[in-house]
This record gives sequence, structure tokens and C-alpha cells, in this order.
Amino acid sequence: MNAHSTNAPEGRTRPAPYVAQRDGRTATAEDLAPLAFAGYAHFTAMQVRDHQVRGLDLHLARLRAASTELFGRALPDDLIRSHLRTALQSGPADVSLTATVYAPGGEFTAGPEADLSVLVRTGPPASGPTGPLSLGTVEYERVLPQVKHVGEVAKTYYLRQAVGEGFDDAAFVDRRGRFSEATIWNLAFWDGEAVVWPTAAMLGGTMMQTVRRQLDRLGIPQHDREITLDDLPALAGAVVMNSWTPGVAVHRIGAVALPAAPSFLDLLHRAHQAEPLTSP
Repeated sequence: MNAHSTNAPEGRTRPAPYVAQRDGRTATAEDLAPLAFAGYAHFTAMQVRDHQVRGLDLHLARLRAASTELFGRALPDDLIRSHLRTALQSGPADVSLTATVYAPGGEFTAGPEADLSVLVRTGPPASGPTGPLSLGTVEYERVLPQVKHVGEVAKTYYLRQAVGEGFDDAAFVDRRGRFSEATIWNLAFWDGEAVVWPTAAMLGGTMMQTVRRQLDRLGIPQHDREITLDDLPALAGAVVMNSWTPGVAVHRIGAVALPAAPSFLDLLHRAHQAEPLTSP
């Protein structure tokens, strides 16, 4: 977007509403070029409202754990927060924000990392699709499922395959037939009395974690158990969730129709709203 505005005072320009910054300064083409085809990096994505974030502690914990897993070291939380503040200070109050941690020295190396960099990007705020959605199923297990890494061609590939088959998106089952997650979503189910979280190797989303801890505070029962296609007819509802939204209704998975369960959806949104906003 052009930063220049005819409404700005003569000789001055308004700052661009959205930014891409490396380590707290505007990213140059030289900074971004090595990332164009990078596959060894990790990130967290969040929705910023009124310059604040829900579950900020979980985003910071995610970056720490993933950096330790991929690089053997992590950047201090205070440094990450400083980069987030710098990116947000001159932009709109509501944005989507992605923070990516990578090694500027290159991917095809091994050994201790001398430096790590943080790329922070902001863009228009998002709230996700309205739904309800239909999900195709595919057997797929992510590499390093506990890390939100950038090497994720399968997510888009299986999304496109599912859309080509008449679905809105795709859900993953592992080699044992257990549901884990969807392409860019966590899954949650409702049995009529409790929230049911699928047991399998998956990424623990920050939205999922904030919802879970707020459901605990609200006294709502929650269970972790293995869910397969055969279990779906006995369930009373299903949703997908990610950083955009605490819940989008799912009305069909594969050939199985699922009830609308509006009270389940309302409950998840209420839990999300109970999570306090925090400034970086």
C-alpha cells in the first residue's frame, strides 16, 4: 500500500498502516530475499485488538519452545515483546500479526546458531469464515507437529484437494485413524455435556489453549480422547478454531453430518472473550 497521502501536510507522509520489520526496523528487500523460499523457520500468528493480544504468554511460550527445538536457543521474551511493540506503535489498533523466527545465516547448516532474527508482519484484522464448514478427511501426520513451522506445503495441498472434492477444507487423521487437526485449525467436539478434544499428535494452538483455560475457569467439563470417523455419529457438534476465531461450526466431516450445536459455539466464544487482553 502506498504510504503517501494527498491529505498529509505538504512535505510529510503518513506511515503505512501495515509493516514488515526485521528485528525492529523496516525490512528491506535484502532482508526478505533469503526468506522467499525458506523452509526452516517457525512463527506465531495473532489477532491484535486495541493494540492488545489475548494469550500473549502462550505466543511467547510457543516461540521459546520452537526456537529451542529448531535452533537450540531462544530469544528473550522481552526482546520479542519489544519487536511486537515497535511494529504496532504506529499502525491501526486492530491488525493481524505474524512473528517469524529464523536464522539469517541460512538453512542448510548445522550447529549452534550465532544469531536469530525476528520478522514481524502486520496486515488487516481477520475473524475467519462464518461457516458452517464441511471437511474432507485425509490421512496425514505433520513433521514436528508441536512446532508451528513454515514448511507446510501439505496444508495448502490438502485444502485444495478437499475443495476440488466439494468440501470447504480438510481434517487430518493419523495412521491409527484418529483425528488430530485440520489444515490451519484445531478441532473441538461436543458430546452434549462436555467439550471433547481429540487425542493425537498435533499443534497445540494458542486459541485452543486460551479457550481451554477459560473453560476450566467457567467450570465447563472437558475431556481428551481419541476420536475416529466411527465416533462422529454419536457426537453433538464440532468446530474448528485458530488465531482468527474460537469456533466455526462444522456441519459435515466426510460423509457424516453433524448437528449445528449453537450453544457449543456460543460457549467457546464466551470463553474466548473471558481471556484478558494484554499489551506486548
